[in-house]
Amino acid sequence: MSRNIEIEFKNIVTEEEFQLLLRTFHISKKQFFSQKNHYFDTKDFALKKLGSALRIREKQEQYELTLKKPADIGLLEINDVINQTEANMLMNHSVFPSGEVKDELHKMKFPIDEFFLYGTLQTDRAETEYKNGLLVFDHSFYLGKEDFELEYETIDRDKGEQFFNELLEKLNIKIRYADNKISRLFKVIQGKKES
Repeated sequence: MSRNIEIEFKNIVTEEEFQLLLRTFHISKKQFFSQKNHYFDTKDFALKKLGSALRIREKQEQYELTLKKPADIGLLEINDVINQTEANMLMNHSVFPSGEVKDELHKMKFPIDEFFLYGTLQTDRAETEYKNGLLVFDHSFYLGKEDFELEYETIDRDKGEQFFNELLEKLNIKIRYADNKISRLFKVIQGKKES
C-alpha cells in the first residue's frame, strides 16, 4: 500500500526516434521488461470524466492495483499490492479486493460493483536515471495497434519540464502530445464501436 504524487512528462515518438533514444542512452534489448496494464471504468466512463484512472499492473507475476486521480501538482497515485486470485476476481467478476484503493473509491462515492475490465495494454519498457529523474522508454501494444513513447518522471515540475524539453530539442524530436495509455486504449475501443 502506498500513496505518492506522480509528476511526469510524456511524448509520443516515431519508431526511428525511439531507436535514436535507445542508442543515445545505450539502452540494450536486455534492459527491457514486459508489463501488462488492465484498465477499468464504468460503462459511462465515470472515472475518465474526473481525469482519474484505475488499473491492475501485471509484472513478473506480481500484481498492483492503482488508482490515479488529479492532485494540485501532478497525479495522486494510490497503490495496493494484490495477489493473482484478487486480480482475477476483479478482472473476471468485478469483485474488488480490500485495501486503500477500494476505500478511496468509496470516499469518491463510486458504485464499485459497476467497474469492469475495458481492455489490456502491454508495454515493453526500459528505464534509466536522468538529471534527478527517470527516463522511461515504452513500446506499447493494444488492440492491434502499437506506439512508442518517452516519459520523464521527476519530483520537480518546472525543472523536469525544462530538462525534458531540452532533451527533445537536442535530439531534434518534435513535441507530440501523448494521451495517457488508458486514453489511447479507450480511443481505439470507441473508434471500433463507432465503425
